[in-house]
Amino acid sequence: MDKFKPNYHFTPERNWMNDPNGMVFFNGEYHLFYQHHPDGTTPGPMHWGHAISTDMVDWQHCPIALYPDENGVIFSGSAVVDWEDTSGFFEGKPGLVAIFTHHDRVPGTDRVRERQSLAYSVDSGKSWIKYSDNPVLESDRFVDFRDPKVFWHPDTKRWVMILATGRSVCLYHSSNLKEWTFGSEFGQGNGLYDGVWECPDLFPLAVDHDPSCTKWIMLVSVGGRPEHTEGSLTQYFIGDFDGQTFVNDNPVDTVLLLDHGRDSYAGVSWSDIPEEDGRRIYLAWMSNQRYCTVTPTDGWRSAMTVPRALELETRHDQIRLIQKPIQELETIRMPILALEDISLQEAELHLSGLELDSFEMIAEFALGIRENFTIKVRTSDSQQTVIGYEADQNEIFVDRTLSGRIDFQKDFAGIHSVKLVTEDETIKLHIFVDRSSIEVFVNDGIAVITDLIFPEPEATGLGLYPSEDAIQLRRIEIFKLG
Repeated sequence: MDKFKPNYHFTPERNWMNDPNGMVFFNGEYHLFYQHHPDGTTPGPMHWGHAISTDMVDWQHCPIALYPDENGVIFSGSAVVDWEDTSGFFEGKPGLVAIFTHHDRVPGTDRVRERQSLAYSVDSGKSWIKYSDNPVLESDRFVDFRDPKVFWHPDTKRWVMILATGRSVCLYHSSNLKEWTFGSEFGQGNGLYDGVWECPDLFPLAVDHDPSCTKWIMLVSVGGRPEHTEGSLTQYFIGDFDGQTFVNDNPVDTVLLLDHGRDSYAGVSWSDIPEEDGRRIYLAWMSNQRYCTVTPTDGWRSAMTVPRALELETRHDQIRLIQKPIQELETIRMPILALEDISLQEAELHLSGLELDSFEMIAEFALGIRENFTIKVRTSDSQQTVIGYEADQNEIFVDRTLSGRIDFQKDFAGIHSVKLVTEDETIKLHIFVDRSSIEVFVNDGIAVITDLIFPEPEATGLGLYPSEDAIQLRRIEIFKLG
């Protein structure tokens, strides 16, 4: 096994993977499709890889679902359950429909062409039939015209598609998934505007768990330009949607980032999660367009984040998107350590002998007089990844400048941080470490930092380091995962 192959994050069996696609729940199974090049570890003619799971933790790899054809290669898209057979594909029964981008060039030219197409499955996703009249949506207006995310809008009783169109998104609607009508366009200077918009999603969430107060969340991934050293990242908007038009609640220059690390991109949510479950579950590609093709893995490339439940909460008089790791991850825990109400110096004595390469840590700090602290993971004599709190800046940060292999791209090494807003002097960090990644959930998910790391296998140490004796550790729990 490659030394960087994750222990509990989803990866392809071999070769290249990027964006999650077609995420849908049907007949007791979570389907995950993904952008896949089966013949190499860098991008090539794109297919839809496929895996299924009953819990989003243990995945079964399946045969490739969609292959390139006469209309082009298979770019990103979504899948839905057509419960009422509006498409006519299923003889009145429910079935799965995939909506994806065909990418090719206009015949006789070098001009890129992107069009939306359908495939359907009559056997719960085991095999797929492409619609004979593909493509079903095309445009002469946009060069970038891709990544359709489709959902049923119950108020208007029709399907809605949100589609990435350059530095905007366009919204279309349909009664049957085959014929689409333009509804509106959103973008026009809203939020981050320094890269192409990709992989949108749009869905409602109750505010503070109150079903009588609902807002719509729009996710938009922003591809990095060469002059933008941060690379690609994901933003979100909060607003209202009437089935045709999205209205942003915030000023156009408001930027809300879904993740403050460098390695959460192209994320979208699962379709058709049962109403009795009630969760909106999100998954992202754990990499960055700046260096995704040169990460130092052997025979495979890229992983997904842990699945995350999304919620809307009012924090400090502002509505914000909250991310929490799914509870199903608790099924692969092996308890290692649990301590309460001790100093960091005492906790360090308990941690000093531990050696772990893939684990979960929950740490809750009572700062008292607002002092600094650091947590070091995946450490050896020469390597470490540092999670810390900088009191002067009031920031949580992840420092991967000594995290192992950092020489494969000039912008990879760095420190990534987020401003912290707390109602008291408590900081809670929920940390997931794997063989080549770290995900830090801050204060019950108000902020997340996701970063790739590439430490050597022997870098398995960890420790806690306070700047002053005043910091108390309310609790710490550590679980081995896998």
